[in-house]
Amino acid sequence: MNTYDVIVIGAGPSGLSCAIEAKKQGLSCVVIDKGAVADAIRRFPVNLIFFSTPELLEIGGLPFTAGGFRPTRMECVRYYQTVARYFGLDVRRGEEVRRLRKGSEGFEVVTSKSSYSAPNVVVATGYFDNPAPFEVPGADLAKVIRCYDEPYAFEGRDVAVVGGKNSAVEVALDLFRNGAKVTLIHRGPTLSEGVKYWILPDIENRIRAGEIKGLFETRVREIRPESILVEGKHEIEIRNDFVFVMIGYRPDTTLMKESGVEIDQHTLGPIYKPETMETNVKGLYVAGSVAAGKYNNKIFIENGRVHGPMIVKEIKRVR
Repeated sequence: MNTYDVIVIGAGPSGLSCAIEAKKQGLSCVVIDKGAVADAIRRFPVNLIFFSTPELLEIGGLPFTAGGFRPTRMECVRYYQTVARYFGLDVRRGEEVRRLRKGSEGFEVVTSKSSYSAPNVVVATGYFDNPAPFEVPGADLAKVIRCYDEPYAFEGRDVAVVGGKNSAVEVALDLFRNGAKVTLIHRGPTLSEGVKYWILPDIENRIRAGEIKGLFETRVREIRPESILVEGKHEIEIRNDFVFVMIGYRPDTTLMKESGVEIDQHTLGPIYKPETMETNVKGLYVAGSVAAGKYNNKIFIENGRVHGPMIVKEIKRVR
């Protein structure tokens, strides 16, 4: 059993921030991730440009220098991977956490490769690994895509984008601008009020011009190999090659539930103290977007990066 002062689950910006602060405060710390450092960002759309400026994404006081006013996805990945190397963080890549339990002397974390123990655990797993449920006949067909990367394979194809928030709107616009024939399907009467203000006029103009077909107050009833059936305000069968389901994500709270963490039934997020990020289980903390539950537009890198200092300050206080 490998024993540490702090175990951090998740090597995204919030998890790295916790590990950096722990190291600065003289605490032994290991970071465990089933992928690579900043793996969720690596899986963002290839051409994504962050709205945040570089200084709002910095962690550990290490300057983030980007080629433009706003950093690209690849610049962010490189920055966070550089940060991990610069601070010499002990990051266990490619290890999936399979069990998290609290015993009389602390926590036991069992992964696909090893076992660890510590009196303190920080869960910083984000939410991008768990798309929101989409339970319609045909949702398991290969043509149904839950994670968008780039538009080029869909040029000239009939594609449907399901959803009405930022991710759906951005995917619809990217596909349209790269030659796909796009239908946007949303169950609401209008696009979400949360759509970025600089994107909203663009998508509205494309729909108004008929360049993107918008079906509102409509939902997918069935997905077939060469078409989809929709119902609601529009009850039709649409020729279709691919369906992009962009309806958001849900945090995976399995590990926390097994450890006794209370989950809010409304937000689907863990119950914690905002001033320390500690859950109802003593010594078990949450950091980053996983703390927001299904409201993943509440915690970003910009405000999630401050969780590390808050958590480590509390750990030092009670030692």
